[in-house]
Amino acid sequence: MLSGASIRYVHRKDLAPTTELRRLQYAEDDRRGVGKRNRERLAGEYARRYSAEILAAADLDALVDELAGGHLGALLCVERDPEACHRSLIAERLRRDHGADVVDLYPPGD
Repeated sequence: MLSGASIRYVHRKDLAPTTELRRLQYAEDDRRGVGKRNRERLAGEYARRYSAEILAAADLDALVDELAGGHLGALLCVERDPEACHRSLIAERLRRDHGADVVDLYPPGD
């Protein structure tokens, strides 16, 4: 489907949370009584550790270079709210450190 629209898919495994981090978030979701599709925010400890353990080691300069020259990129989530997904941490880092223009998209009617 993406290739039919001339959109290249790139899987960035280096930006994926570890199993340990996912379990930390799931434990917080259980404590709050929510699932990942209706979570409204990330656990503070998850966000702190993801930033320190994953983002600190990630080469976002290379990602920005790939998008240079007017190319568009998208970070796809299953969560409804950007603040509930680790991709929001990536987007914030791209905004802050690289001046990226990041737009959050919501379902129609929101």
